[in-house]
Amino acid sequence: MIKGYLDRIEDNQFAVILAEEIKKEFIIPVEDLPEGSKEKSYFEITIENNKITSMKLDGQTTQTEQEKVDDLMTKLRSKSKGSKFKKN
Repeated sequence: MIKGYLDRIEDNQFAVILAEEIKKEFIIPVEDLPEGSKEKSYFEITIENNKITSMKLDGQTTQTEQEKVDDLMTKLRSKSKGSKFKKN
């Protein structure tokens, strides 16, 4: 089993799943997503013959990764307050 990431949904019909470990992109029908899936969700996926044969929503990884993004955004926002240049 490897990690997959729901990168985006196209035309409300297709889900684009990225599997970074193997550097592949999979496009599946939205109705094949596990219940509760949304963009930026992580999954545990099984791949056979270059197709996803099973996928399970990984809520823990999804939450952990979102917290990392939130922390980075907070740091970026705190650094960008005001200009470093003096006004004349």
